[in-house]
Amino acid sequence: MTSLSDETIDHLRQVSTLPDLSGTKYEILDTLGSGGMGTVFLARDRELQREVALKVVASMAPGPGTTDRLLSEARILAHLEHPGIVPIHDLETLPDGRLFYVMKRVKGARLDEHAGQLESTADALRLFERICEAVAFAHAAGVIHRDLKPQNVMVGPFGEVLVMDWGVARFGRQSAERVGLDSAQLEIRGQTAAGAILGTPGYMAPEQAGGASTVDERADVFALGAILRFLLTGEAPPTASEAEAHREDRPDPRRWSGRVPQPLEAIWRKAMAIRPEDRYPTVAQMSAEVTRFLTGARVQAYPESAIERAKRFGARHRTAIVLIAVYLAVRLSLILWGRS
Repeated sequence: MTSLSDETIDHLRQVSTLPDLSGTKYEILDTLGSGGMGTVFLARDRELQREVALKVVASMAPGPGTTDRLLSEARILAHLEHPGIVPIHDLETLPDGRLFYVMKRVKGARLDEHAGQLESTADALRLFERICEAVAFAHAAGVIHRDLKPQNVMVGPFGEVLVMDWGVARFGRQSAERVGLDSAQLEIRGQTAAGAILGTPGYMAPEQAGGASTVDERADVFALGAILRFLLTGEAPPTASEAEAHREDRPDPRRWSGRVPQPLEAIWRKAMAIRPEDRYPTVAQMSAEVTRFLTGARVQAYPESAIERAKRFGARHRTAIVLIAVYLAVRLSLILWGRS
């Protein structure tokens, strides 16, 4: 009896887990990643001769919750047509009954990997603004992501910024009705189930970590604040319990001294406030604060002193101040020369 090598056994195990795409126009090329709900494969669309990403329900005998969540994710992506959100191309069923959908194959690096390549604070802030644009668009369409983190943001080789993994996103009631989901279906799909904790510690708002069923857009504002904190400090944010224990809601001017301008720290701290009502009401308002900093305007979340206000004014209008100073110096010289 001939025994099989470990490499052969591993290969057979991998092949046995590949979805049967017979009868479709797709063929599997590689495995890109997997999670609790499904596996993402690199595939080729034989008709259009292009590479795509194909997400399949993980289990061979999936329960209705898993299938419904994947269907909900596909519908959410189809509902969100924005340059900063990965587009979906197709939705089909395998011969074994499992659901799969096809989306754009995204090339590039995750934000947690790309962050070290950012050359300046301004670069980090401009990238952050683009993340905010995609999330604000989703909110305008009535969709809350609920799992924003650096690992779920991709940065492409030409500067593209894409918000990924909408697997735990939820529709608001009105948006759900527009895409054909009634209230009962929302409950079945785990969109509004009370006590369901979905998200990532550190990036998950306290009310979300507590399993609240009334999580709204301000939960994504919290996560964006944590992403901004990561981009500026390189440190992962504390979990909700750590923040409470170490009073992370209170500024410590000494901690980031010389590394992060205090107005930027004030922005992420407001976004990550323990109570939702203390945060920015919308992503657009948070992004506007970042824009104010970039343009030299006053950040509303930061109570600057008179000296800081004067320095900011001087930095913002440096060219005009220099020209006026030169003009006055020339005028004074001419007056003095005329008297001599």
